[in-house]
Amino acid sequence: MSRISRIRPVLLSAPYAWPGNLEVQRHLPTGYRTIGLVEVTLDDGTTGLGEGYLAVFAPAVFVAIVDLIAPYLLGRDANQIHARYRDMCQVTDYWSLQGAARHVISALEIALLDARAKQLGVPAHALLGGRAVEAMRLYGSGGDSITLEDMQAELDLLSERGIGVFKIRARNHQVDKTVWTLDHAARRGIAVAVDMTQNLANPAQTVGDVVRFLDAVQARTAHPLFFLEEALGPADVDSFPALRARTSTRIAGGEIVTTAQELCQRVRRGLYDLAQPDATVIGGVYQTLEVFAACRQHGCETVVHCWGSAVGLLANYHAAFAGGGRLAEWPMPAYDLREVLLVEPLRIQDGALRPPTAPGLGVQLTPEIEARYPFRPDAVYMCFPNPSAALLDESVWQD
Repeated sequence: MSRISRIRPVLLSAPYAWPGNLEVQRHLPTGYRTIGLVEVTLDDGTTGLGEGYLAVFAPAVFVAIVDLIAPYLLGRDANQIHARYRDMCQVTDYWSLQGAARHVISALEIALLDARAKQLGVPAHALLGGRAVEAMRLYGSGGDSITLEDMQAELDLLSERGIGVFKIRARNHQVDKTVWTLDHAARRGIAVAVDMTQNLANPAQTVGDVVRFLDAVQARTAHPLFFLEEALGPADVDSFPALRARTSTRIAGGEIVTTAQELCQRVRRGLYDLAQPDATVIGGVYQTLEVFAACRQHGCETVVHCWGSAVGLLANYHAAFAGGGRLAEWPMPAYDLREVLLVEPLRIQDGALRPPTAPGLGVQLTPEIEARYPFRPDAVYMCFPNPSAALLDESVWQD
């Protein structure tokens, strides 16, 4: 038996993307982005790392919830991950059955999995039933550039990596941008998906708004969208079946859902063609695998959402290899915390990811990394867009 001897929240901040990135201009005006990690230490000295996405938006809340849960885990058997998950749910479900606490539970569950796999000297996916696939296609996730030069640079990066799908961010008024990208990507053999970024919108756009956007795009290009993501807002979930009925474009969503139960219900209701769980949000790796199982039963594809540091990426990738994922997100904006925490580089060949081979998740946290990337209180994602952000000139996409 291995017991949990220490639990430590860690906040790190690092430069993110580039000045010509819309996400930076509207939501991260300092140019820095924060992550929240949990380091779990076992009584034999083994450490495990986990990540909760909450810290991007509310780092102090992340730390407070870690500190609240920790006393209920200290001294308990670390190898009984499912039992420790139930312990955490018992502590938090009354006041956060959905939402913030779920992100913290995610981080702690991932850290326990990482520690156990390190103890055994095996990659984390070996504890999840083994890998079900030997390679998994990646799609490049970016497309928030505000200049032609930056967008061309993103396409260049995808071509260099052999990645054949590019997901851009496009709102319903950005038909020109979408058409430009579809046409220019097609010349390189790259398909294009669109994230309409409605996961923070309330009130959000309507089904009619989405259909008009799709009709306007397809009237000007022969290249279809690979999929359409987050097309409706969090208060309009019930409209997804109506949207699917009015378009042949595949519909994706689910990244903000914080319980496997809810996302599996959405899959059973036929809301999505592609479900997008995130292990740093939904309660951890085992909860992500619950979504994979539901999708297999109901003809939906599972495509993990990955937008955190290397810890969150690898937690999701291990889940996807074990769950039989065929496609996964690969975030494109430059961010050191997606590189320096890796034990070994991601093995991307011809646009596909090979399974990690290092013990655990394949991540590490050193004193040097902590010293190099200290937490910055001003590196907090602004959900309410920065009012001083520059207005975009959509005419740049007309050529």
